Amino acid sequence: MISRRGLLIAGLAAPLIRPLQAQGAWPEMTPVADFDWSYLADTVMGGVSEGQARIEDGALRLTGRVSTANRGGFIQARTGMPDGLPAGVTALRLRVRGNGERYFVHLRTVRTRLPWQYYQQGFETGTDWAEVLLPLSGFLPSGRMMAGAVRPGEVRSIGLVAYGRDHVADVSLSALGAL
Repeated sequence: MISRRGLLIAGLAAPLIRPLQAQGAWPEMTPVADFDWSYLADTVMGGVSEGQARIEDGALRLTGRVSTANRGGFIQARTGMPDGLPAGVTALRLRVRGNGERYFVHLRTVRTRLPWQYYQQGFETGTDWAEVLLPLSGFLPSGRMMAGAVRPGEVRSIGLVAYGRDHVADVSLSALGAL
C-alpha cells in the first residue's frame, strides 16, 4: 500500500518526494518504483470515489471506483518533481496498460497553487503494455486563468489520474521517461 502521509494539508496535496531528478538529468525511462507516490481521491472535497494505489510487480497500479456523485470524480497517484523536468524536455513517455478506459496525466507546476488547478492530457489503455507519448504542448490547463504552456522546469508533480466520469478504474504505469 502506498503511504498516505501528507495527503492534504489545508486543502493542498503534499506528495512525498524522492529527489531522483536532483542531478538535473532524467534517464530515458525510469521504473516507477524509483519514485515515491501518494494517493488521493475526491473524498477530501466530499466526493465518494474509492480506490487505492500500490506498487505491484514493479508497476504503479491505480484501481477503484470513480463516482461523480457529490461533485466528485477522481482518484489519483501523484509523485513530486521538486526540481522540475530537465530543460529542453518536450514530451513525457509512459509505459502503461489498463482496462480499456481513458486515463489522464495531471501536471502541477509552480503556477498551479489551488487544488483544482493542473495541466491535463488523456491517453487510452489496453490490456497489453504500450508506450504512450504525451507532448508537453498537449497538456491543457484546467482553468481559463492559467498560462497555456507547460514549462519543463516549472513542473512540480506528475499524477496518474482516473477522472471525470463514473467508471471502474484499473490502470498500471511501469515506467516514466522524458524526451
